Amino acid sequence: MKNGIQRQRNIQIVFLVCAIALALQAANLQIFDGSYARLADATAIEELTVYPPRGIIYDRNGERIVNNEATFDLMVTYSQLDFKKMDVVKLCDILGITEPEFKRNINKDWRSGKFSKSVPFVFLKKISPEKNARFLESQYEFPGFFVQARSIRGYPFNAGAHVLGYINEVTPRDIERSKGKYETGDYIGAAGLESGYEEYLGGQKGVTNLLRDNLGRIVGRYKQGERDSAAIAGKDLVSSIDINLQAYGEKLMQNKTGSVVAIDPKTGQILAMISAPTYNPNLLVMTNERGQEFSRLLTDPLRYFFDRTVMAKYPPGSIFKTVVSLIGMQEGTINPNAGFSCSGGYFYAGRLYKCHHSGHLNGVVDAIAHSCNTYYMMKYRDQVDKYGYSNPQQGLDEFNKYMTQFGFGKRLGIDYPNESPGGFPTSNYYNKLYPKHLGGWHSPTIMSCGIGQGELQLTTLQMANLAACLANRGYWYAPHLIKEFRDGTDIPERFFEKHQVEIDRRHFETVVEGMEQCVIRGTARIAQVPGVSVCGKTGTSQNPHGDDHSVFFAFAPKDDPKIAIAVYVENAGWGASYAAPIAGLMIEKMLNDTIAADRIAIEERMIKADLTSKILANRAQEKIQAKLPKPKPDSLPDPAKIPTEIPDAVKPSTGVVGGTRPGKK
Repeated sequence: MKNGIQRQRNIQIVFLVCAIALALQAANLQIFDGSYARLADATAIEELTVYPPRGIIYDRNGERIVNNEATFDLMVTYSQLDFKKMDVVKLCDILGITEPEFKRNINKDWRSGKFSKSVPFVFLKKISPEKNARFLESQYEFPGFFVQARSIRGYPFNAGAHVLGYINEVTPRDIERSKGKYETGDYIGAAGLESGYEEYLGGQKGVTNLLRDNLGRIVGRYKQGERDSAAIAGKDLVSSIDINLQAYGEKLMQNKTGSVVAIDPKTGQILAMISAPTYNPNLLVMTNERGQEFSRLLTDPLRYFFDRTVMAKYPPGSIFKTVVSLIGMQEGTINPNAGFSCSGGYFYAGRLYKCHHSGHLNGVVDAIAHSCNTYYMMKYRDQVDKYGYSNPQQGLDEFNKYMTQFGFGKRLGIDYPNESPGGFPTSNYYNKLYPKHLGGWHSPTIMSCGIGQGELQLTTLQMANLAACLANRGYWYAPHLIKEFRDGTDIPERFFEKHQVEIDRRHFETVVEGMEQCVIRGTARIAQVPGVSVCGKTGTSQNPHGDDHSVFFAFAPKDDPKIAIAVYVENAGWGASYAAPIAGLMIEKMLNDTIAADRIAIEERMIKADLTSKILANRAQEKIQAKLPKPKPDSLPDPAKIPTEIPDAVKPSTGVVGGTRPGKK
């Protein structure tokens, strides 16, 4: 009997202990451990990202050049779909798409890492308000689908596509780099200002928690929004761009390949930045047709996405003679007032390098005005041979010390992606290219650099910055595209740093006088602007694959510069053919606000000129040349026989291009 009672008590104790353990565990789960509560919440609560509006972009005069437009994206979480119960036909009817489109939009490359079956992604972009309303009425029938309200970019002006940039959906690499800031489906600035100032324009995302019923329908905000966080809009940015000048320059550059950069020399702010050919920025807004337009532009042989303002590296041609003049005068290898007689060419090693100028020059001013190749080949050689013909390394190194001060061979630090540093040849470069045991190199080997040819390469941005430095008589500020933030946020300090060139101001005044005379009576007369003293220099950059490139840079007015500009038109011939008139018209448009009646014909000629056929022909030639074997350094032709840069010439009465090509018959 006693044993039975004891056994009964033991059983009761076991049950009591189990009951206590269960009670404690229940208390732990419900009171102390929130993981199960969160899991329960997840089945009833939809956590939605609230996307902030991106910052608005204005031009320097307050014109809105990039704005936001409200749109609706239909999102989907693949793992929540029940294809057996879903009425695909009805959903396609609501959205106005076909069943094949549904399949293309719903099936992703899950192995790519860009998409996840458990993470929402965009099923259909930019659905209309009407379709959005129809979908919301039937949303409970389509678990896994929901509408995400967000804003996309709009462009009031059909201008500035390269400089403004565009936004893209983030890539896996973007997500990895962001350290949690971005998720699949987010947008990010992918080019231009959108990329350069993504940190400021993007804003901060918020979160809204919505409560759903057992049918998946939204019935309200969870706990009156106490777990919500508001999105913070991106900062509004005032760019330095003058959108009207930008649009005018793009009009002049239509059907051409090249670039234009205009700078306010007093501040380094960029007034216009044109890469041609360009496109309508509205083609790349986040719509369903965007992918097709992007592919079309990307595969076009005119290379629409190649930004020639900062990425293309060109021989500058005769505009580089201004630099040779400055360095030569500073180092004492050029007497600015010494006369010089040009007999129509430079004779060396049994070969005549023809020059279009023939006659007497009264020093540097005349040499710049008439762009005498003979003068500058000799003066460049004088600098390289300053320490003896057998010691060209020291002379070139001394020359290159100033090149760095002008900002050549390095990035200028623009607030813009993909800037190339360009490049200039050094003594070490030539030592490797022409080893001593093969005869080495001397000043004749590299004399074409004295007229802006050879291995010298600059970007159009660097050419415009050189014009700004000349306008300032010896200093420059890093070119930049931001003027201010509307909320007063500081812009980077580096844009206020003055970069000084260690050359006496008096030498700059001499070169500036030569540039002014170049426009008044020299090779750049076509760039004259009524009532404005323009200082400029033409150049013609030799192109081994076809027609030469037209180059011009300038600043104006002479004594109170407000604009410094560089224009580079590929395959367009003489500097006075296209680059100089385009620059002159843009200067006139900015400073006078209108084009004089007697210059309308020049304007029309620039607008109507179509160089597309030349461009495509040169592209084909470049492809052929790329397949040919490259010569080895020890098999290069005699440097004394390498053709030099083509001089600039304009017939005085008609403005028609003329002159003789040196080194070519």
